[in-house]
Amino acid sequence: MSELKVKLDSLCIFRDLLGDSVIAPLHRYLNHPTNSAYAEFVAALYDANGGNLGEHVREICENSGNVYVRTVGRGLDVPEHIKQALSEELDTLQQVADLTAEQLRRPLGFDGFLPKFVSGGVDLRGTYRHRMENIGKYGYGIFSKNRMFFVGEHDEIIPVTNPDSTRLSDLVDYERERQIILDNTRALLVGKPAANILLSGDAGTGKSSTVKAVGNELFTDGLRIIEVRKEQLRSIPKLLNDLAENPLKFILFIDDLSFLKDDDNFNALKAVLEGSVSAKSSNVVIYATSNRRHIIKEKFSDREGDDIHRNDTMQELVSLSERFGIHVTFSKPDKATFLRIVRHLADQKGITMPTDRLELLAERFALERGSRSARLAHQFIDGLLSEV
Repeated sequence: MSELKVKLDSLCIFRDLLGDSVIAPLHRYLNHPTNSAYAEFVAALYDANGGNLGEHVREICENSGNVYVRTVGRGLDVPEHIKQALSEELDTLQQVADLTAEQLRRPLGFDGFLPKFVSGGVDLRGTYRHRMENIGKYGYGIFSKNRMFFVGEHDEIIPVTNPDSTRLSDLVDYERERQIILDNTRALLVGKPAANILLSGDAGTGKSSTVKAVGNELFTDGLRIIEVRKEQLRSIPKLLNDLAENPLKFILFIDDLSFLKDDDNFNALKAVLEGSVSAKSSNVVIYATSNRRHIIKEKFSDREGDDIHRNDTMQELVSLSERFGIHVTFSKPDKATFLRIVRHLADQKGITMPTDRLELLAERFALERGSRSARLAHQFIDGLLSEV
């Protein structure tokens, strides 16, 4: 055990793992073995994943954003001394992953009950090599196991703990619109030129759900989504700079985008879409949704004044939407499409009501609310489920 402690003390590439919630108490135990220190380590392992040491070591190794993985992610050659250090440290961490409860308890000389845990069963060298060879799909750090993120108050990227799980198979109709978005995103993933996209149209037609479903569909291909609020648009150049050398591909997602005419955020987004030197990036696209065709809320008073001034104003009002490379419109569904969505959702949820009865209730529900949309279809089905 003393030799393993020395090896852990000497970690360099994976030194961040010494602060891990499980490895830290293990390290303390190796430094000073006591029953209490042992129990503290096992409690942390139970809390982490139910008590599987091998799996925990594998996961934290794969998620480590160390100098080796960052160098590989940038497509650079790794110096030989770093390769050698990595090899030695993987052997050390393999020894940790294979550590049994009996081996760990031996220095205690205690025959009473102490909690056990599972270990072994992982090939760190093999799995790490596989992930490095496919780093463009797996990523590293917080991006390795999370698919959706948001931007914090200090422009930090924070994982969404319970992301929207909508899949493309959950969506009904709008096949042409979704295919345009899917094709553009796949082009991004294979390194081809990809456009920024504006998704506009009526509320509740599935614009946001489509973007999130595409993110879920292509997660294993190396796609991640980062949601940016309107008041954070000035942070986009920094985000692009931070993500530029990341091996993954990203959608910066701006939901429900609209501006007042004199909104300062208007020019911030306009500059990014124009592709200023600081904003260009080959691994990031911007997808924005809006219920407005021209994004900017225009008042009748904006139309007043002489013809030249009015034309300049109107050109400015539409200029932002024209800077998106692709514009996809989601129109409000007609009656037939609305009922088709309802039938699909009812089938998904296991509702066995006769079709004519289901459609009658759904259409009554829509008429009472004065509109039809995919969102309204979901609300109708949820209402039926709540009555069961």
